[in-house]
Amino acid sequence: MIQVMAIFALGINHKTAPVALREQVAFAPEQLPEALRELTTLTSISDAVILSTCNRTELYFNGSASQAEQVIAWLAQFHAVNAAELQPHLYLHQDNAAAEHLMQVAAGLDSLVLGEPQILGQVKQAYNQARNAGTVNPQFERLFQKTFAVAKQVRTDTDIGANAVSVAFAAVSLARQIFGNLSKVKVLLIGAGETIELVAKHLKEQGAAQLTVANRTYERAVLLAEQFGASAITLAQVPTQLADADVVISSTASTLPIVGKGMVEQALKQRKHKPMFLVDLAVPRDIEQQVGELEDAYLYTVDDLQSIVAQNLNNRQQAAEQARQMIAVGVAEFSQWLTLQGNVDWVRDYRQRCEAVRTELLAKAVNQLAAGQDAEKVLAEFSTKLSNRLMHSPTKAIRQLVQDDELPKQSLINTLLDL
Repeated sequence: MIQVMAIFALGINHKTAPVALREQVAFAPEQLPEALRELTTLTSISDAVILSTCNRTELYFNGSASQAEQVIAWLAQFHAVNAAELQPHLYLHQDNAAAEHLMQVAAGLDSLVLGEPQILGQVKQAYNQARNAGTVNPQFERLFQKTFAVAKQVRTDTDIGANAVSVAFAAVSLARQIFGNLSKVKVLLIGAGETIELVAKHLKEQGAAQLTVANRTYERAVLLAEQFGASAITLAQVPTQLADADVVISSTASTLPIVGKGMVEQALKQRKHKPMFLVDLAVPRDIEQQVGELEDAYLYTVDDLQSIVAQNLNNRQQAAEQARQMIAVGVAEFSQWLTLQGNVDWVRDYRQRCEAVRTELLAKAVNQLAAGQDAEKVLAEFSTKLSNRLMHSPTKAIRQLVQDDELPKQSLINTLLDL
């Protein structure tokens, strides 16, 4: 029987290591082809896929326990990192646990934000890069195709990615619920920090095309606006620009409100009381609380969004339980396929051994006949030796089982030998 090598998942992620260490072992996209070839050449592993994102670096490979140690050493050497410092932050999963981990990663269950959708595309990209490098063989082909099927099922049949679990995305989701299509909606973003940058990213993904960024430092507003094809203004220009905005989302570090009730009231008059949707993501507030009292102004604060996020996160947790059940089925199906491959090898080896015995004894019988020996005696000797050689190992095993009184295995022998 041909030995089936183990499947391993070796990695480091946001749960096990700080960003400074994760950065040291990250692979740039242009490094991957050469890294895959070097990894498989130096360690002699048969399959290899490298997944490298901002939150994780993971190596999936097919090999032995000793080769797993070589892979760890190679990872440290490739990135010029001290192996002893790296080791405590690594995790290593084997066989079913490795397959389960891969499926959880692809389905977004192991992400920093539960259910985030980008990771599946990143896993597919890693797989395709490995295929192009020639480091994916039939076993990994099956593993990754099963993984993609399970991840798709999780996305389709659960609500794992249906609800916003960040205040930035929640703000954009609310805007989309109110306005529907965001392509013609004018959005004013106040601030230029990480939160507003994330809001702008989500807005663009949802089709928003008319963005304006306002910031105390104009140069910072310009830098952010250039990323998203937006316009840039200063905070001093907000009062004159406010009437054009259908949506206002603010997040600054100001200690005093930037948008007051009077400012919004004046803007609504200019808009002929066309509704305005305002979201204040700042603490302390950027938008005066009294703005919410205005008839055509719909103001949401970070607390309002946090309650939405908390409920959505709870919904995602429930969806994650469904997803884990789907993954368990996927792992079992892959494991069953893997076992069948081993059984195919076992059957093939057994048949080859029997065929070798037959060929050996037949050649001897043919030589005896050519030498003029009696055909009946030659055939009798051939049949006796053939049956004895073929029965020897099974008979020995049956005697041992009877002696050990292993009833379950005796039942299996009865089935195999049709007794």
